[in-house]
Amino acid sequence: MLRVLVHTADIQDSEGAAWLLADVCHAFPDLQHIWVNTGYKEWVIQTAKTSYAITLEQVAKPAGQSGFAVQPQRWVIERTFAWLGRSRRLRTDDERLPENSESVVYIGAIRLMLRRLTK
Repeated sequence: MLRVLVHTADIQDSEGAAWLLADVCHAFPDLQHIWVNTGYKEWVIQTAKTSYAITLEQVAKPAGQSGFAVQPQRWVIERTFAWLGRSRRLRTDDERLPENSESVVYIGAIRLMLRRLTK
């Protein structure tokens, strides 16, 4: 997990992505490719390409698919959310400030990494 951005529910994913891209591009200048879901608007994809030289690839269902099927790129994200969801502090979501929620996500991710490194 490189960066976390928690914002209010009335902000669309595309708008949040624009904020996040500006921060990520300065912190990780070698980043070239990001997978996103189909909820991201075309203007974010174009902004990432022209302003930051990053390719945002939308991961969509294969044509003709009905029902559930594992999509490898998205499965990594969903699996990570499931692992983080095991943390009681993240499950209850009692934080009042977005900054506190971001910190709790980072702490959960650090906990996961430490467990893997110490096994």
